[in-house]
Amino acid sequence: MSSEVQARELVDGRRAGRRSVAWRSLRILGVLAVGVALVTSATSVVSAAPAQTGCGAPAAGQPNGKQWPAEPGMTIDTNAGYTATLATNCGAVTIALDASRAPRTVNSFVFLAGEQYFDHTKCHRITTEGIYVLQCGDPTATGMGGPGYQFPDENLAGATYPAGTIAMANAGPGTNGSQFFVVYRDAPLPPSYTPFGRVTAGMDVLTSIAAAGVKDGSSDGEPAAGVVLNSVSAVRD
Repeated sequence: MSSEVQARELVDGRRAGRRSVAWRSLRILGVLAVGVALVTSATSVVSAAPAQTGCGAPAAGQPNGKQWPAEPGMTIDTNAGYTATLATNCGAVTIALDASRAPRTVNSFVFLAGEQYFDHTKCHRITTEGIYVLQCGDPTATGMGGPGYQFPDENLAGATYPAGTIAMANAGPGTNGSQFFVVYRDAPLPPSYTPFGRVTAGMDVLTSIAAAGVKDGSSDGEPAAGVVLNSVSAVRD
């Protein structure tokens, strides 16, 4: 089966709660469909035995779970630079946001960060085979949560996903919400996920999380490291 066919057959994050026949058959192939579509390939599987990480206990608190009926109005300066910091219990990851190429995406991310929407949320998914991403941004930690609004894709022409890319997870075209993923190793994804920034510091944090593997020993699922976004900030440079 080609990687393109496999990608089309995968169950997206907002439907992953229903274990369909397709979901079960893909699990036999070693891929759990619980978030953005995957492209599988013949690569080595990270050992199920968790590696040592620098993760500590998460900060006290719970996600606020706020909801909004519509995408926020544009408040960022698309000609300016913005820096996001993911302060996780495993260390900080700093990201340069690309407001000029993905203005609506960056505007939404900055808005949600300002509303403390991401604070105390778990990164609910790590993939260690085929593609290599850490997925976060869902206050329900199920792969099915969001802020109540959606907005269109951006910046897809010629999009690639090298290590350090941050991009939006989605449930199909035009369904962006709050879930995003960070690529810790070059990922052969199709240009279907809005890339909106690059990691500028903290790649060692991501690779350490990935080295710990998946909690259930598979190649796709909840991170064994137990990653929590203690806080997320996004500021104009």
